[in-house]
Amino acid sequence: MLRLAHLSDIHLGPLPDLAYRDLVSKRITGYINWRRNRRSNLHEDVIDALVDHVQASAPDHIAVTGDLMNLALDGEVELSRLWLEMLGPPDDVSVVPGNHDAYVPGALDKACKAWGPWMHGDGKAEPARRGTFPFMRVRGDVALIGVSSARATAPFLASGFFGDGQSDRLEPLLEEARQRGLCRVVLIHHPPVRGAASAHKRLLGIGRFQKLMRKCGADLVLHGHTHLPTTYRIDGRDGPIPVIGVAAAGQAPGGSKPAGQYNLFEIDGEQGNWRIGLTRRGITEGNPQIHDIADEKLAG
Repeated sequence: MLRLAHLSDIHLGPLPDLAYRDLVSKRITGYINWRRNRRSNLHEDVIDALVDHVQASAPDHIAVTGDLMNLALDGEVELSRLWLEMLGPPDDVSVVPGNHDAYVPGALDKACKAWGPWMHGDGKAEPARRGTFPFMRVRGDVALIGVSSARATAPFLASGFFGDGQSDRLEPLLEEARQRGLCRVVLIHHPPVRGAASAHKRLLGIGRFQKLMRKCGADLVLHGHTHLPTTYRIDGRDGPIPVIGVAAAGQAPGGSKPAGQYNLFEIDGEQGNWRIGLTRRGITEGNPQIHDIADEKLAG
């Protein structure tokens, strides 16, 4: 059995000192949004408490599905790398980037360089980077396949993209993992589900992603982006595939979205008969201690 923890949308703060030149871009709108909303709703204490609980739970692996940063400033890139070092060694933690990690042109390249050890596919000479995703890492009987939906967008947009190139590279990884009898867990930031995010925040290429799932299949898809603990299902080669979202790790109580949570999966069984259980853990209104919130049987 493999126990897999899932965190997303960390949005580490506080922001480092900004120069005027840092705001001559889309960052000006993001900075205003952070000042008005995220600064008050996202708290490092919540993140720290969740991480302590995750580590105390001793999962076999941790998946982080993007948005470690806010505006992708150089100082945030370094802060997020240090946070990953604290979270766990690269062999035990897998990361994919989110839209905030690719906030402006060039930001994604810097993030991939800094987080490379946590995005290093098995047997590859170099870690994943823009234009080379996905990557695959095998832990026990589970293949963790990291897909990037992150790209720089215009102001007031937070959309993601899944294109032909990445689809062509993902197909053989899914097939290899299936032939090896592995449970295939796909990590992506934007939910590959129609209607899961508003139009300006949606994944462009949902149809392409779902077509590939119908052709090759997968056993579980994990995402972030919406800051919501959701369960969807999409059609797969061998039946419906659970698509699981999680609340933002740093969300404080009292906001418009659920307070900080993480997911803990228990994956057991064999190909054709995987047993996948999910426990959602976090804080809720009136209970600031990390506790079990919900249990779901996803497969088996």
